[in-house]
Amino acid sequence: MPLQGNLRDFSTTQLLNLINLAGKTGTLTIFEGVKTGEKDAVGNDKMTPGKERARVSFKIGKLILASLGGQDGNLVSVLNKAGKLTDEQARIIRERARNTTDKALALLLINANYVTQRDIVSSIQQHTLDVVYNLLGWSEGPFRFEDNSLPSSDRILVPIDLENVIIEGARRIKEIEQLNSHLPNLDMALKFPDNPREKFKGIHLSVEEWRVVSFVNPKNTIRQIAKANNMSEIEIRRIVYGLEQAGLVEVVRPALAEMAAGAGNKNQASTARKAPPVQKTVVNKLIDKIRSI
Repeated sequence: MPLQGNLRDFSTTQLLNLINLAGKTGTLTIFEGVKTGEKDAVGNDKMTPGKERARVSFKIGKLILASLGGQDGNLVSVLNKAGKLTDEQARIIRERARNTTDKALALLLINANYVTQRDIVSSIQQHTLDVVYNLLGWSEGPFRFEDNSLPSSDRILVPIDLENVIIEGARRIKEIEQLNSHLPNLDMALKFPDNPREKFKGIHLSVEEWRVVSFVNPKNTIRQIAKANNMSEIEIRRIVYGLEQAGLVEVVRPALAEMAAGAGNKNQASTARKAPPVQKTVVNKLIDKIRSI
């Protein structure tokens, strides 16, 4: 029988400790909670598992793979996010290798000198860690651990010692709590302040930050921006916090008030377009274009 419960009673850190100490092999799945309308013995709402939020796999107590629900965790997306492939390279590879497995694609990319083996291993490792660190900020939601359930054999698995993950995770919990407190609602939007050109002069941003900037518009919620850029909640919160503290963006209510209530409505996904490749030299054109929408 699988181990199951709710994160409000058994935290992610406690689960990782248990898996590590017991040397477990299997997959932990965390779900969105769907209220049943009933209360448990201590007065909390009873929940049943809903949509999958995250999936984390382990082998003999080591972390080997992790992904967030609704995000594309294939090799091309991971390498693109890590900056090892440009947006244009990623687009072309997706079109030409649509049915190619991650392992087969890795060999093709290495042989074609797109990336090195080290690039692939480090990118997958960082992606896995980013997902797990994001989970540490979750305080509620049904979970289930299924023994001996592992990812398909075509996935690239990079074993990571859980001891270091738990130690680093403990350091990050405070940051996660602060970011969640500062920006509790991802259904808010962003807009540029007055005189954005002046504020962006001399600013050096990362590729991920420029991608977020390219979607700044009161019509786009922060949640939609994160989804369009394949970012986790903690990643988008960290970037928005930095941009806001630098005075480059302001957090505002969405232009359409009903967007917050219907963020899950597919008809309101105004960021269905792909994130364009962003270059620092085009910031003025970028800002003018976004502000004119």
